Amino acid sequence: MREKPWYPVVFMFVLTAFFSLILIGLSRFTRDRVEANQKLAVEKAVLLALPMALPAKASSLELHQFFLDRVSEPTPSSGGAYVLMEGDAVSAYALPISGQGFWDRIQGVIGIAADKKTVTGIAFYEQNETPGLGAEIAKPPFRSQFKDKQLAEGPKPLSFKPVGSSLGQNDVHAVTGATQTSTRLEKLVNEDLARWRAAMEKEGESPP
Repeated sequence: MREKPWYPVVFMFVLTAFFSLILIGLSRFTRDRVEANQKLAVEKAVLLALPMALPAKASSLELHQFFLDRVSEPTPSSGGAYVLMEGDAVSAYALPISGQGFWDRIQGVIGIAADKKTVTGIAFYEQNETPGLGAEIAKPPFRSQFKDKQLAEGPKPLSFKPVGSSLGQNDVHAVTGATQTSTRLEKLVNEDLARWRAAMEKEGESPP
């Protein structure tokens, strides 16, 4: 039978179908876990951007429960931001930010206090920038700069300045040697902040 001209074609078809079924089965088996891990990554970024003390050495399950207990999901009234409540009052917002980085998409969260002007923090849950350069945006030395910064009026709430330059209340230092990542991150952060402020202003003007 192996000498038949159709045998190699049939053999390869059966072999390909067999391994394809295995891959499909594995994909379906792991899909729920992958989606759960992605959701946990987003929740952790939200918690890191908000002004709260996270439980020390908390497990993923504990962080998830902490998130459910303290944070409300985005709604039109929050301009698409997560909301941290203290009693019946808004304590802070956590705005999702996303856009094209130098190599791939950057996704994260920026925290804003209830005054809608003071930054409480920033965190990222997805980025594929160059290790040691653009990827430094996810490290504490870069992220810590944003805490207590004030959002400027106009289309550019935050400005990224070269390392070594003096900073104003609306400025942070860019990442050394990562000009493209810094430029693109500055653009996406400001675009999403501007959209959020416009949505909040529109919501405030809406009749009760």
